[in-house]
Amino acid sequence: MTPAGLAAAGSNRIKARYRFVPRDGWLPYDTEELWATRLSDDTAKVENAPFLQDGVAEGEIVRFVTDTEGVHWAKERVASDNCTIRILPVPSGPLGRSAQAVHERLAPFGLGGEVFSEEFPLVAYTVPADADLGGITALLARGQADGRWHFEAGCVTDAWRDA
Repeated sequence: MTPAGLAAAGSNRIKARYRFVPRDGWLPYDTEELWATRLSDDTAKVENAPFLQDGVAEGEIVRFVTDTEGVHWAKERVASDNCTIRILPVPSGPLGRSAQAVHERLAPFGLGGEVFSEEFPLVAYTVPADADLGGITALLARGQADGRWHFEAGCVTDAWRDA
């Protein structure tokens, strides 16, 4: 892509901001910003997995409203086929606090994940619609039962629920 093409593509990149009620005993944030590619005046495609916001997955289309300060507030989900799962290794478990060890366990499924921080090794994964959902859910349940991690499904589809 030419430098001019890169600049044009970059101009379509926005941050979609979500507001939510913080959970007790969890991170104390009440908003999360996700990178997104603007598709129209009020829609964008989410480009990364959320660490905190439930009901959102990378690759989905969201509708947003832009306030007077230029903040793009996500308002509704338009379309999505992907799921979001989050895994937090148990510090006293077999993996310790290693996000890398979590990645290694899920590597056979070809999932991409992001780590929140070294101090809080929460890993957020995007699970595509064509992934081995049964295998992933079985591994997640086994890892939780073995004390390797805690996990949550932050955004799921009917196919995930049926797996």
